[in-house]
Amino acid sequence: MHRFLLTPRWWGINVFVALAVPFCLFMGSWQLGRFEDRVDSHREATAERPADQVATPLDSLLPVDKKTSGRLASTAGEYAEQLLVPDRRLDGKTGFYVLTLLKTDSGKAVPVVRGWLPGTADASKAPAAPTGRVEVTGALQASENSGTKGVHSQGGLPAGQLGVIGAASLVNLVPYDLYDAWLTVQTPADGMAPVPAQAPVDTGLDLKAFQNLGYTGEWFVFVAFVLFMWFRLYRREVETLRDAEAGLVPTAADPA
Repeated sequence: MHRFLLTPRWWGINVFVALAVPFCLFMGSWQLGRFEDRVDSHREATAERPADQVATPLDSLLPVDKKTSGRLASTAGEYAEQLLVPDRRLDGKTGFYVLTLLKTDSGKAVPVVRGWLPGTADASKAPAAPTGRVEVTGALQASENSGTKGVHSQGGLPAGQLGVIGAASLVNLVPYDLYDAWLTVQTPADGMAPVPAQAPVDTGLDLKAFQNLGYTGEWFVFVAFVLFMWFRLYRREVETLRDAEAGLVPTAADPA
């Protein structure tokens, strides 16, 4: 009855099933692992930092990654150029960041967001930076780019304003080397509001994360479909053989 399983046609079907099932299981497990990694990254990124977190020297936290983003970094130097970053929202209100370049002792400069003020960007509203050598502690952030949420990437801003906080957008504005990162002071002075640190990219439960979860389900559905189709073909073959043995299969008409 089951000798048909050894025919060339069924050898091909069986080999296909034997390869397709573990492949689909592997791909489903891989997509599930990607989703779990994103969940872990989101949990780590949104976890509250300890109140007594000790600041670490800036150079030891670079380059910025998922583990160092949001960590308190410390550095020292003298404040230089001051720029305004317009159209930044905080607590549902629109305002602007007060950003000042800090020329560190290493010779490089790091952008420091000293705080946020409501309303339209106006240099007269922004308090001047302290003079002389200062020590700065702030939450470390990765450089922004044109795809970062909330940035002004279209250009056309007045002089003294910056749309994207990053070395790439500052390299033509200042004559010295820049760190590929920036700091946001968590205890600003002069009545400015602190700018909270943002979670690093690719750590949220966004569309990509749920795409991974959806792909996981699709691969496991493929496994069930392959097994179902194999069983259906097998059952049809067995029923056809049984009908033939019982004489229920109609024979072809005599050509004569």
